[in-house]
Amino acid sequence: MNEEQFKQNYKKAVDHMKTNEQMKKRVEQSLNTQHQGPKRQRKPLYIAASVVIAASIGLAAPSVWQKFNGPAAPTPQVAEVTPGASFEPIVIPKMELPDSQGKGAMADMMQLVVYGGSVYTQSPTLLEGANALNLRGEKLGTTTGGINELSGQEKYTELASNIGEADIYAVNGYDKDFRIMSYTEIDGQVYAQLFDKNNGITIGTGTDLIGKLHLEGNIASAQWETFNSWNNGLQQLQPLAVDEALDSFISSLNAAKPIATSPELEENLYGKEDRKIIYLTLEDKTQVPLVLFGEGLVRYGNVPVFLEVEKGAFQSFWNSLSE
Repeated sequence: MNEEQFKQNYKKAVDHMKTNEQMKKRVEQSLNTQHQGPKRQRKPLYIAASVVIAASIGLAAPSVWQKFNGPAAPTPQVAEVTPGASFEPIVIPKMELPDSQGKGAMADMMQLVVYGGSVYTQSPTLLEGANALNLRGEKLGTTTGGINELSGQEKYTELASNIGEADIYAVNGYDKDFRIMSYTEIDGQVYAQLFDKNNGITIGTGTDLIGKLHLEGNIASAQWETFNSWNNGLQQLQPLAVDEALDSFISSLNAAKPIATSPELEENLYGKEDRKIIYLTLEDKTQVPLVLFGEGLVRYGNVPVFLEVEKGAFQSFWNSLSE
């Protein structure tokens, strides 16, 4: 089925939804965000500004914060990361719910679900609806919807969301303290969305984040894309061999040093075109995107931490991604 046919069928399904306007809105948003391939990136979205006051303020160890949040904030230099080294951990605080006046909340900017007293936000990892059933675990409940940018703290109750009404499930193979899934069927068509909890965690090495994605020994296929292709929506994906070189890079990524983000660091990195994107399709059919920066850093979605890979391992892999 081509993209245009998919859109027509998708819209047809939405038009049949007469009783649930919240779901209609969520499905239409999903059509625009999930099924059109990689897109031009917007200006970096900080978690602190999207849902709660948490991500880019007060999360870094003092030495890291001073390094990248000082008056002149220099462009980061790749350091010699020793394999097996331990680093000062970075704590990403638990997302604080907005106050009773809703101050600081801009929940309409990012899809979210409240589960287990924590906020789960839309995952960078993609999952096509056709592959979702095999990953669907136990049912955890049904969202109530109702959260918007004006919502106060009293609205952030268990299973509240801004995605409308949807059934929420555990995800087979993943800890539900990290990942859950919305799952909806409309006229036989499945629509699924993964949600990750990347707050209330401590990252000492890359494995504290990347390890949750189960990449090692689990990659079925891979592709990569230049910044020019991605930035212009060309979708000129190139094959990436699943071999020892990729396995070695993933191992180095797990051992990587975490570096807290800051507005200055993001401005330095995202102001350049020295980037490449890799897409790792796992055995369970999920697709994990990772952004590689020429400075030797890697980022997963909007998690407020960059991973600094050992210089030789990063450069070797970076050089292998050539047209």
